[in-house]
Amino acid sequence: MPGIVWISSYPKSGNTWTRIFLANLILNEQEPITPDRVAEVCMSEASKSWTAPLLEEGQSFDDLSFMDIAKLRIEAQKRAVNINKNVVLLKTHNYLGEFSGQPLCNMSATAAAIYIVRDPRDVAVSGADHFGVSLDETIELMSKSSAMSEPDKSQIYEVYSSWSQHVKSWTQVKHNRLIVLRYEDMLADPHKELGSLARKLGVTKDEERIKRAVEFSSFKQLQALEAEKGFIERSHKSEKFFRSGKAGGWREVLTDKQRYRIEKDHKTQMKRFGYL
Repeated sequence: MPGIVWISSYPKSGNTWTRIFLANLILNEQEPITPDRVAEVCMSEASKSWTAPLLEEGQSFDDLSFMDIAKLRIEAQKRAVNINKNVVLLKTHNYLGEFSGQPLCNMSATAAAIYIVRDPRDVAVSGADHFGVSLDETIELMSKSSAMSEPDKSQIYEVYSSWSQHVKSWTQVKHNRLIVLRYEDMLADPHKELGSLARKLGVTKDEERIKRAVEFSSFKQLQALEAEKGFIERSHKSEKFFRSGKAGGWREVLTDKQRYRIEKDHKTQMKRFGYL
């Protein structure tokens, strides 16, 4: 059935890693793909090139209000389903809700959704580096229901909401093809978790093909490829996109006060996913 397959997560939770695995799996090449090629398989829903075909002649994104863009993104999602016979993989960091009176993700056009959740303490550490702000600022941002990204030359805005609301919105949606992955489980046993994802999506059951895609998408491999080829998704505020990628690194970075704040803000969802 045609439709959108969302790959969704709060920022810095393993979305890009998951997309690169799927790109290696689907393209099925004999060498690892460079990170920039991930868009060949899974584009960002926030990319202006995705919504630009719906602009009127002579119109630019600078001419549009937040409400205009909210309407445009839903039309772009409908258009994708109408013009594609197969499923369309789309990355998003939007929470599953509304903004400016419009849904951010069109669930009626959705074939499946993959949601990746990561310990918010590690998200805070990784996010501070990526966004070039302090840990305290990142922790505050993660607590705000109004949190969203700033549009730039290549992307329209994304609406994150708080970390807890983001997680809750996607993981409690009633959809018969919702796949929830824990980042920590993916790290502990990538072949098991990513292989299961490949089979659930119906991409392949070929174990050798899955094994190769997992190896081609390892953090060591991605770090080497980024160092050699670069990565367009790297923030200009960060030295590199693929950092350590490990779980539990927050223990070496967060103060007790910062840890308590995160655990207080997100207690319910952290307990749901085994982080407390």
